[in-house]
Amino acid sequence: MSVVVIGLNHRTAPLDLLERTAVDAAHLPKVLHDLSARTNLSEAVVLSTCNRTEVYAVAEKFHGGYDDVRNFFVDLSFLPPEEFADHLYVHYDDAAVAHLFGVAAGLDSAVLGEGEILGQVGDAWDRARDEGTTGFALNLLFRHAVEAGKRVRTETGIGRGITSVAQAAVAMATDRLGSLIDRRVLLLGAGEMGEGMATSLVAAGVTEVVVANRTWTTARELAARIGGRAARLADLSAELVTTDVLLTSTGASTIMLEHADLATAMAHRDGRPLLIVDIAMPRDVDPAAGTLDHVTLLDMDDLRRFVEIGRKGRQREAARARVLLEDELHKYKANATAREAAPLVMSLREQAERVRVAELERMKSRLAGLDDDQRNAIDALTKGIVAKLLHDPTVRLKGTAGTAKGDRLADALRDLFDL
Repeated sequence: MSVVVIGLNHRTAPLDLLERTAVDAAHLPKVLHDLSARTNLSEAVVLSTCNRTEVYAVAEKFHGGYDDVRNFFVDLSFLPPEEFADHLYVHYDDAAVAHLFGVAAGLDSAVLGEGEILGQVGDAWDRARDEGTTGFALNLLFRHAVEAGKRVRTETGIGRGITSVAQAAVAMATDRLGSLIDRRVLLLGAGEMGEGMATSLVAAGVTEVVVANRTWTTARELAARIGGRAARLADLSAELVTTDVLLTSTGASTIMLEHADLATAMAHRDGRPLLIVDIAMPRDVDPAAGTLDHVTLLDMDDLRRFVEIGRKGRQREAARARVLLEDELHKYKANATAREAAPLVMSLREQAERVRVAELERMKSRLAGLDDDQRNAIDALTKGIVAKLLHDPTVRLKGTAGTAKGDRLADALRDLFDL
């Protein structure tokens, strides 16, 4: 049995493939139950963000588990396995643990030290627990991962500067235009990412922000918090005519703005340029819109190239973070191995106690003439013998748990005592 992670991310897969494997919140329960129902998987968590889609699972058989998850990606993307197999990465046991710890700490993000990912890891775990697709192994792993991520953010400076996709999107728009002050910004999407961009816009001195969202109430609430104005989706075409910058981050599963929509809006702008930054996954804006005159369309690929420039400044903090994560990995392994040995030790002791009690019961008639003190003495004597016989095997098993020798001892114990 192995803990495995199989997935693809911004470094291993092109944007169009990441789009096809993205899992939105509405479909996550079905996806989790589909995974956990597969033959070789007993637990499952799915982490799907703008940078990755990963399946964390407990595989009863490694190769069978890999096939189950690969077939899941086939079903999810409607692509044959050869279309994405080269983009998948696979880690198991210690490597899977180290990978998740790095993800939670923001070391595996497009924006080094990204803050949102820790919450996304926690949310993915919470959803899986709510759906009943986690058990002992993944609950222990994700609990440690969240703690490790928090420790890195507390004890290093990895979180300084631009450390979120939302911040980076606004910074990239600012870099393109020189300044966003006196620019009219249309924000499409009022979820967590949209709120992050709204906050960054206010911090950048933008005073005119229009918020549009699929849920009207949410758009109004976010607009009120930042001193902006809410707009209905039905009014997008009119809003685009007077917009300087469009920032999009909805959770829609289909294109929100087609090429034709933007072509119509651009026809009424008298040649004024429009900058679009689309960080939604899947994308909100038809990529073909980037071919329109006076339209500059930037997406997650552009954002990754932009943040790479500032990445070197945080590499020292990233090195410190990796040292902390190595320590957290040792703590996790010690905890996990001790917990793995404990049920086996308990099973051995319970079996020994059943044998002891059964033998006393078998000898009950021959002990009938004893008084209470004598019976208590025999009970204590037999308990003591059992405890002494089991002491050394128990100590050795716990002391070697998590090592190759410990695995051999555990297997031998199960076979010898039929545990």
